[in-house]
Amino acid sequence: MQALRYFETALPVRREVGDRAGEATTLNNIGGVHNGLGDRVQALRYFETALPVRREVGDRAGEATTLNNIGSVHNGLGDRVQALRYYETALPIRREVGDRAGEAVTRFNMAMVYRAQGDLVRAVGELEQVVELDRQVGHPDLASDTAVLDRLRLEHDGQK
Repeated sequence: MQALRYFETALPVRREVGDRAGEATTLNNIGGVHNGLGDRVQALRYFETALPVRREVGDRAGEATTLNNIGSVHNGLGDRVQALRYYETALPIRREVGDRAGEAVTRFNMAMVYRAQGDLVRAVGELEQVVELDRQVGHPDLASDTAVLDRLRLEHDGQK
C-alpha cells in the first residue's frame, strides 16, 4: 500500500513537469500494484492508460512490458484468448528490442495459457524456448522453468 501512495504522489508531479515517459512508467507501476492487490479491473485501467503514452514517447521496451501486463490481467480475469492476443503483440517487440529476459517472461505466460487451454504441444514448445532463453541470459528462473517444462512433458506424454 505504501508503494501505491508513493506512485500516486509521483504521478501528478510527472504530469506537471511534462515527463511523459516517467508518467507511463508510473501508470504501469500503479497498475502493477493494483494487480498485485488483486484489483484487476483497476490494474487494467492503469495499464491501458499507460500503453498509448508508452507508444507516444517511443518506449518500445516499456510498450512490450505493458502489453504483457495487460495480457496477464486478462489471463487473471479468465479471458485467455484476449491474454494471448496481448502476449502475441508483446512478443515481437521484446525480440525487436533485444529483451531476451522479457521474451522469456512473455513466452512463459503464453505457455501457461496454452496449458490451461489443453494445448500441451504448444505449451511445451514455448517452454523449451523459455528454458533456452533462460540459459542464454543466466536467468534466475532457469531451474524452476526447467522443472515446469519437465512436468508438462510428463503430462503431455501421459495423454498419448
